[in-house]
Amino acid sequence: MTSGEAGDTPDSALDRVPPAGEPRWGRRSPARRDAGFGNDRGGPTYAALDLGTNNCRLLVARPAGNGFRVIDAFSRIVRLGEGISTSGRLSEAAIERSLEALEICRNKMRNRGVTRARLIATEACRAAENGADFRARVAERLGLELEVIDRETEAALAATSCTPLIDPDADGVVLFDIGGGSSELVRLDRSPKCGRGPPLPQIRGWISLPLGVVTLAERHGGLNVTRDVYEAMVTEVSDLIAPFAAEHGAGLHGVHMLGTSGTVTTIAGVHLDLKRYDRNRIDGCWMAAEEIDSVLDRLVGMTYDERVASPCIGADRADLVLAGCAILEAIRRAFPCPRLRVADRGLREGMLVQMMREDGAWEDGPGGQAVLS
Repeated sequence: MTSGEAGDTPDSALDRVPPAGEPRWGRRSPARRDAGFGNDRGGPTYAALDLGTNNCRLLVARPAGNGFRVIDAFSRIVRLGEGISTSGRLSEAAIERSLEALEICRNKMRNRGVTRARLIATEACRAAENGADFRARVAERLGLELEVIDRETEAALAATSCTPLIDPDADGVVLFDIGGGSSELVRLDRSPKCGRGPPLPQIRGWISLPLGVVTLAERHGGLNVTRDVYEAMVTEVSDLIAPFAAEHGAGLHGVHMLGTSGTVTTIAGVHLDLKRYDRNRIDGCWMAAEEIDSVLDRLVGMTYDERVASPCIGADRADLVLAGCAILEAIRRAFPCPRLRVADRGLREGMLVQMMREDGAWEDGPGGQAVLS
């Protein structure tokens, strides 16, 4: 549903080695006055990059009020994890696609005068036999040192980013993040306000499933998905969720679901019958259980060509969307909440909140990432 922005074309060849003196960005890079380009715009500028199994995403932002103001963004489907479920390795084609997207991100960070950054990679780099070699290539060619985060950190960052969308009158939330290679599910309690800045998430329990839209679609097929194939996907995911649901699935009165991923924003776009994606209408919108049922039934009944033709799906997601729907349906069956709130936000926003809290951007002290029990 998202695509690269204007001006995405790299301004140099991918085999160019960064010259001496050009900045190298790594784990939570601190402000550097000797970086070769500085921020002359009157304050710190932060960057958060998320290289996932399916997407490469970047946000550049500055603190503003009790939150932050995005000044640049980028998102591109790179399918870094394509084929990894069978080969165990990142393919050369996927690596080249990712290097192209990462160079665009590096250039945006340079042009915006970023003073602090965090650059993460998730399931594809965790699982691939050649993940370390890929990261070494990224560092050598682009000066970007990717941090491979564990699943616990991934769940915590998702919770941090989405906490502002929790209904303040709700008794709790079931948060999910459906990724390309893994999916996180978190049970959150009501979050008290903590000084200035976004509220802190109160996590009761969490689980990370070793399945995402890419891996599930590769296992079951994503082009011609019958209802029987769809149910088989739902069953496989349900079996993985069952132990977590047995421990955290009770007491759902007053609890709503909160979803962040391309899957859930696609479903919201179809529900709203959008002719083009509109984040302002998607982020924070509510869907009742009956409305979700209607959209899922509609999507499962579509042919591959019909999914390609849908303005909310398109060719990039047409072979993955039903795998995402199956993961969502398994979560809904385990946690039958009457309402879902849709979040067009994720790990990048969580990283920005964490870094700005650590730097005292909202004058309420350090810390800010969710603590998992």
